[in-house]
Amino acid sequence: MVDPLAQVIAMLRPRAVFSKVISGAGAWAVRYTAFGQPSFCTLLEGRCVLRVDGQDPVELQAGDFVLMPATPGFTMGSLAPATPVVLDPQQTQGNHAELRHGRRGGRPDVRMLGGYFAFDSPDAALLVALLPVLLHVRDEERLPTLVRLLRDESLAARPGRELVLSRLVELLLVEALRATTDGAAPPGLLRGLGDARIAVGLRLMHGAPAQAWTVQALARKAALSRSTFFSRFTQAVGLSPMSYLLNWRMALARQLLGRGGLAIAEVAERVGYGSASAFSTAFNRHVGQPPGQYARQFLGAARRLDQGVA
Repeated sequence: MVDPLAQVIAMLRPRAVFSKVISGAGAWAVRYTAFGQPSFCTLLEGRCVLRVDGQDPVELQAGDFVLMPATPGFTMGSLAPATPVVLDPQQTQGNHAELRHGRRGGRPDVRMLGGYFAFDSPDAALLVALLPVLLHVRDEERLPTLVRLLRDESLAARPGRELVLSRLVELLLVEALRATTDGAAPPGLLRGLGDARIAVGLRLMHGAPAQAWTVQALARKAALSRSTFFSRFTQAVGLSPMSYLLNWRMALARQLLGRGGLAIAEVAERVGYGSASAFSTAFNRHVGQPPGQYARQFLGAARRLDQGVA
């Protein structure tokens, strides 16, 4: 059976982990500017408050896990109010020493392990848009364990380090995302997969993107009326069925074009277009450039990267 969540994570191609221990004591608060890359945090002890731009505040407690696939601006601080100190997340990179906020001396009131990684996919923004802005998971023991393993591996220089890190990040993403695959998740892929009927439609689109799907055909497979399927899908996923299908087809098309070796007509056929011209028009409208130009640009950048040229 096709697993849309696994497909999306595989296409995101997560890599490169950086993590550090963060602690705080007394009244403290820090304001991080928008980072754009995925970040995570697990609370080791104590409590604190997380305020992510555009989201409701969340009180975190020991054992909680937080994932932000695109990391907008956010403020984190003690339960007691304090004036936030503005920090640039770029400035903390490369320094693995514990970062202390608030009162410097004595035992900290709160300790957490936070970090970030990167997505190598050129479609990262498109795919991340299918995920919630903020994932908050409680009482899931495997997530803190995975974060500790990530930190241990990132600080070591053992053989196979990059491979282990990439697999651990994939596991972390899977565990965090499927822990929130229910009706309480924000609109997006996770909430859609939490609805058994809508999940049928999602799996069909992911499993056979070249098929000429219609809302009626998907609704029939999901054992729903056309109107019920359309409204339920749109409410759960945040996109209409055909808009979601277009986004998924374009993500696949960009992946195929980035690999090279396929004619435009073959890519068009694989993602459900009857002609190269119809595909080119849709791709240009969606991506902002013709597929041939995209492929040349992508492959040229990949060659320069392989040659060590910026």
